[in-house]
Amino acid sequence: MPELPEVETTLRGVSPALLQHKIVRIDIRERRLRWPVDDGIAKLAGQTVRQLQRRGKYILIGTDAGTALLHLGMSGNLRIVPPDTPLIKHDHFDIVLADAIVRFNDPRRFGSLLWTDGDPLNHQLLQELGPEPLGDDFDTAYLFALSRGRSVAIKQFIMNSKVVVGVGNIYASESLFRAGINPKKAAGKISRQRYEKLVAVIKDVLREAIEQGGTTLRDFHGTDGKPGYFRIKLKAYDRAGEPCENCDTPIKHIVQGQRATYYCPRCQRV
Repeated sequence: MPELPEVETTLRGVSPALLQHKIVRIDIRERRLRWPVDDGIAKLAGQTVRQLQRRGKYILIGTDAGTALLHLGMSGNLRIVPPDTPLIKHDHFDIVLADAIVRFNDPRRFGSLLWTDGDPLNHQLLQELGPEPLGDDFDTAYLFALSRGRSVAIKQFIMNSKVVVGVGNIYASESLFRAGINPKKAAGKISRQRYEKLVAVIKDVLREAIEQGGTTLRDFHGTDGKPGYFRIKLKAYDRAGEPCENCDTPIKHIVQGQRATYYCPRCQRV
């Protein structure tokens, strides 16, 4: 599933094709995505893209007429293709420009394309989101204060989009490993000092992933056309049974909230 670094990489990849360019039309071939494609999307036709930004895992395409909210879902991707490029299976819609097409492909159809005439940050899907993890609002004081009295496991806590956006399963496991925090420990039982370390490593892990992901869709997609996710060297995630690089203890695998968790039972005792 695309996580924040992959969405950020996608945003940077499509920006040269979209930003300050006029949209000729929108070709919708499949409206049955996670939610039906908004009829308001038709308003994009003839509009110039004035702003592109990411909020959580949403890409916001801003025009004078309103804003499209695009989510990649679990399996979606965008690619920039020439106008005469043949369709492939699961190509659900095109943003048609004068000399290129931004094409959305999503085998599982959990992505979405919505529309708002107002402030997109006030949209019901965005208005309750927590701070961006790479922003100044996400700091030790914020996370420590919010954690007090919370019995939920720290991994679920930092994956809650109302606490902080975009810290998905893989990057949560990696961050907790690097911070030396047991993913099962209650959020309210972790010290301020440990939260200071955790905030720092979350930012470092996400920045590293964004940097390794590249800034173009050619970098983002491999030669087989599949998204090049998770190019950072993973120290814990998906390494069950392999030796911890710090202490040689086998990495352990458990399930939390129906998601795979990987950690070192020796290094992550706290």
